[in-house]
Amino acid sequence: MALVRSNCTAILNNSGPGCSKCGSTAANSDPPPATHFASDKLGSPAVEPDYAAIIDLVNLAFRGTGPSASWNIEADIIAGQRLNDSLLREDLAAKPEAHLLTWRDAPNGPLLGTVWLDPGKDGAWHLGLLSVRPDLQNRQLGRTLLAAAETFAKERGALRIRMTVIQVRDSLIAWYKRRGYAPTGETKPFPYGDDRFGKPLRDDLHFVVLEKTL
Repeated sequence: MALVRSNCTAILNNSGPGCSKCGSTAANSDPPPATHFASDKLGSPAVEPDYAAIIDLVNLAFRGTGPSASWNIEADIIAGQRLNDSLLREDLAAKPEAHLLTWRDAPNGPLLGTVWLDPGKDGAWHLGLLSVRPDLQNRQLGRTLLAAAETFAKERGALRIRMTVIQVRDSLIAWYKRRGYAPTGETKPFPYGDDRFGKPLRDDLHFVVLEKTL
């Protein structure tokens, strides 16, 4: 997905997402369906009405404020939205080989999490947009979703997972390190001047690249 995403370029984290920024696409292209996977198996593709819930969840997880905010929000370094309908559709159309996955406890239950996986060269898949409902973080849903995403990618030929994270998000980077990810030494520029993904509140941001061998 080409969301700037921090963990996705995630940055879509952030990425991204984290993901790298996408190129232009035909406005009328039909985006591929997202994939739903339950806690124990892959399920049916998500339908287009899920997009609104995915957007709301990503914005809450990355930019939410107040007592219900996530522990790893970007709101103190980037203001505004992280994702909207047009950006999501643009990314889906630009990356038809990518997988936008959703997590639910039951096939028809509420959306609890989402993650983006984009197959790359030499077995390296990009992961971004890893988001879970903040009120469910005590279930350790984030690490469960991450592990399921890694398994999903590995079963489809992935050898490594890569992501980009904003360099000042120390707690998030430490969380990924505990899950087996390590900095590669690479950095990527922050997309200053493109406020579609939010407005940066400082002028020294860039992304670091993390990678894990599966």
